[in-house]
Amino acid sequence: MKKLMLGNAAAARGLYEAGCAVVSSYPGTPSTEITEEAAKYDEIYCEWAPNEKVAMETAFGASLAGKRSFCGMKHVGLNVAADPLFTVSYTGVNAGMVIAVADDPGMHSSQNEQDSRHYARAAKIPMLEPADSAEALAFAKLAYDLSEAFDTPVLLKMCTRVAHSQSVVETSDRIVPPEKPYQKNIAKYVMMPGNAIRRHPAVEERTRRLAAWAETADINRVEAGEDHAVGIITSSTCYQYVKEVCGDRYPVLKLGMIWPLPAEKIRAFAASVEKVIVVEELDPFVEDQCRAMGIAVTGKALFPPEGELSQNIVAEKLGVPYAQGRALDETIPARPPVMCAGCPHRGLFYTLNRNKCTVLGDIGCYTLGAVAPLSSIEMTLCMGASISGLHGFNKALGKESENKTVCVIGDSTFMHSGMTGLANVAYNQSNSTVIILDNSITGMTGHQQNPTTGYNIKGDPAGKIDLESLCRAMGFNRVRVVDPYDLKACDRAVKEELAADEPSVIISRRPCALLKYVRHKAPLKVSADKCIGCRSCMRIGCPAISIREGKARVDFTLCVGCGVCSQLCPVSAFESTEKGV
Repeated sequence: MKKLMLGNAAAARGLYEAGCAVVSSYPGTPSTEITEEAAKYDEIYCEWAPNEKVAMETAFGASLAGKRSFCGMKHVGLNVAADPLFTVSYTGVNAGMVIAVADDPGMHSSQNEQDSRHYARAAKIPMLEPADSAEALAFAKLAYDLSEAFDTPVLLKMCTRVAHSQSVVETSDRIVPPEKPYQKNIAKYVMMPGNAIRRHPAVEERTRRLAAWAETADINRVEAGEDHAVGIITSSTCYQYVKEVCGDRYPVLKLGMIWPLPAEKIRAFAASVEKVIVVEELDPFVEDQCRAMGIAVTGKALFPPEGELSQNIVAEKLGVPYAQGRALDETIPARPPVMCAGCPHRGLFYTLNRNKCTVLGDIGCYTLGAVAPLSSIEMTLCMGASISGLHGFNKALGKESENKTVCVIGDSTFMHSGMTGLANVAYNQSNSTVIILDNSITGMTGHQQNPTTGYNIKGDPAGKIDLESLCRAMGFNRVRVVDPYDLKACDRAVKEELAADEPSVIISRRPCALLKYVRHKAPLKVSADKCIGCRSCMRIGCPAISIREGKARVDFTLCVGCGVCSQLCPVSAFESTEKGV
């Protein structure tokens, strides 16, 4: 059956058709939907793990037990999972194990623009790179075959455009391969130095065999062209741009396996054309490998090493005529990202700003607290870094910073990698105030459950971690919960904990305003007679409030009646629209 399918959904379909039994992932745009879509198939056990390292280890355990497994993550998540990644390359697998990593050229929702292809080479693990939804499905299935044939995990590299675009796929039935019984094998699976040193040669031999397979694999194909003055080597979305711009003008070597590369096929292709151009996003990965083979190529001399490519960029750099899109007659006003109306983080950030706190931040939608008018967060590095960073900051400056510096971290991010940082604060005793922004969900990636919510990926009841008890068990005597809609309570909590002469935790607890089960109050309205146009309400940056004709005005379609704005108004101009009030 043919269907129009999102790239991530197609990858999930490939997992299903290949007989995958266990999926463990951590949500991260643009990879999230692979696991969300896989969870729709009852035949696959799916879960959200606390972080990517745990997810990969879980997938390895399932593979070891004899079931095909999968874990998915975004490119920065692969950093977190790098520890098991490099060693599972040595152990190999039992049943097939596939690891999806989704890169984000252009940094649409990421803090860096790293190129995951380097991980495949460094870890000596094969990597497949689909160029559309049909290949996402086919390559997911192929990855399992390769995994079991070559005793290796296989990386499936997605990117934003492939993951979030749609194209036609043809689905087929699910085929579950025979279970591979677990067999005790100390030499293969116990990676103490004496065993690991004997596994390394097996890894190198495997890479040579995979490279030989790549030479004749259909996924690495040469497409004929009319003009042999130029030959293009490309993959992924860049292949789509090249074909759209050039058609059959130039010969194209389309790579589906990006590591190991088919060296002889590349050499033969280069010999068939006068000039070779490599079209790839981000780093000159293929270009550098071609040069290492002694092949003269052009790549980053033409194409930028940062950001996404496009049809227009490819056409311009190749000197190919291409119909340019028309610009709009009017300039569209910029719409910078902003926290939602009723966002529970707004009141807390307003309080921190008012108290002139130095705030070290973390990864999540609350990172928007860095922008005006809240302008609170001064550092965001990676998942969990806020707590560790605060500890180091206070250890470096001591009393100079302890009474004015805090960190903020979301509940999901805290479970991901904040607990070890908090343990460091407790163990090495920096006088640090840690604020956990508990909005009862993983908000940034689209409302996925996490270990603090009490529900699993399917929404069924699950184990629930009590943050207050956890923090106390880790050695904190001062643990308090505040409602961020209550500005006075927030102000009192921040002042008292910063003044305390010991480590403390503030849990700012209020569910995300966008959760379906959250019941909101009636929206507020502004009494035009009372409003004096002082703009005090604008200091919280709520998108539901604007100034019209010198008076504050509330957009009823956005307002959730949180009441934070009314606490700032010196003349009590905000009133409820609820009947009878």
